[in-house]
Amino acid sequence: MKKITPFMNIVQTLLSEEEVEAVVQAVGYHDKGKKFTVYTLFQFLTHAAAREWESYRAGVDRAILCGLPSVNYSTFSKKAADVPYEVFKRLFEIVAAQCNRSTRRKLRIPSALLLVDSTTITVGQTRLPWAVFHGKRSGVKLHVAYDASANLPAKVVETVATKHDGPMGEKLANPDFIMVENRAYGKIERFDTYATQQQYFVIRIKENMTMTTHRSLQRQVVEHSNVTRDITCRLGTEQCRSEKRHRVVFFQDDHGNEIRVVTNLLHLSAEQIAAIYKARWGIEVFFRWIKQHLNVSRLFGTTENAVYGQLFAALIADVLLQWLYNSTQPFIMKCKSLALVSFVRLFLLGQLSPEWRVAISLLLDRCKLSINPIIG
Repeated sequence: MKKITPFMNIVQTLLSEEEVEAVVQAVGYHDKGKKFTVYTLFQFLTHAAAREWESYRAGVDRAILCGLPSVNYSTFSKKAADVPYEVFKRLFEIVAAQCNRSTRRKLRIPSALLLVDSTTITVGQTRLPWAVFHGKRSGVKLHVAYDASANLPAKVVETVATKHDGPMGEKLANPDFIMVENRAYGKIERFDTYATQQQYFVIRIKENMTMTTHRSLQRQVVEHSNVTRDITCRLGTEQCRSEKRHRVVFFQDDHGNEIRVVTNLLHLSAEQIAAIYKARWGIEVFFRWIKQHLNVSRLFGTTENAVYGQLFAALIADVLLQWLYNSTQPFIMKCKSLALVSFVRLFLLGQLSPEWRVAISLLLDRCKLSINPIIG
């Protein structure tokens, strides 16, 4: 591979071949490939996501242009089905941890927000017979904990599409963050558990949720506030009622619709609670981004290894591109600033302006000097 493309340079800087091999050994996979190794597959799959390849066949046809070796598409397919997807999941966790630390920004909210939600990728039923969803569709689901202060996913759990969101949300809980979730995670027992475990949360509740023993909280009048009520109460009916009293904030969205969220944050104003829940839109933007620009909706393979391996490789590509943009954009003059979509397009084409290229070069030089071996 004589040609080193800008994206390949990023990949090789943050994850060397030796580091990937260490993960492969830790998983217990014996890599028999000499020409098409796991590291080569890793580069193929991350390029496939970043450059939106349509299939294995389309990928190998374009591989040489990206500096990747020329192989038959069946080799690509067989390798993807054979390598345990746990390899790519661990690589994602390593890269996410590395990049989240370096791009964390200070929000106006006192604590960091962890936005929790899921997205479903569906295909025809015959494509994934092990993941039948409903009707004539099969599908898998990615349950994501998204770090709002870094604009990057922090943790991801993969399941079939029929898996309910609520229990998976508990696996993504982190006491270092305020968890922000929609109605799918609103279960009374969960609210009590989080309150006992001192896990801060802001979770939307359904309109038909019963509330008893109301007590209004005193608050300062804020001009143009969208908050309509701020109370504490017990949630649920006699058959299923919360053991603890919880705070419920009522506010209106931009369209005048009422939203009710339950929280155990008593030290923040009702307006801050409303702002925290509105920040949940960040994870929706993330899901739209990876589906529109990283090709996650087009699954190449049919086995668990191929499907989940492709998805985690796409998430790695997303983290790398977002990290690169977030880390260099503050050093660019406003007149040369770019939106993320334009930045990614020009970066992959190798057509960024000199200001951006210099900032990226300096960033990579710092990484080569300061990043210790990630594995070990």
